[in-house]
Amino acid sequence: MRKINWGVLGTAGIAYGQTIPGMKIADNCNLYAIAGRNIEKANDFKNTFGFEKAYGSYEELLADENVEAVYIPLPNHLHVEWIKKAAEAGKHILCEKPMALNKK
Repeated sequence: MRKINWGVLGTAGIAYGQTIPGMKIADNCNLYAIAGRNIEKANDFKNTFGFEKAYGSYEELLADENVEAVYIPLPNHLHVEWIKKAAEAGKHILCEKPMALNKK
């Protein structure tokens, strides 16, 4: 089974305590890259979970051609912005709910 290179946009508690541990045990998931607004925190996640790369900005992660899919655990009001940016970068997307704050 081929593994998918995942990037995680953010260092949220839900990612730390729930989603990344689940991703870590999935047979087809490679924890490739983690990005945060703070490179030190991103490096902590990298070291804790075994990511190959850590980035100090979400843009850097999206620019990495080796990232195939992204998980977005950001605060709700940031979902639409980063879903759009990830789609524009050609990434597959898994986003925490809600995807947007309203129908518009």
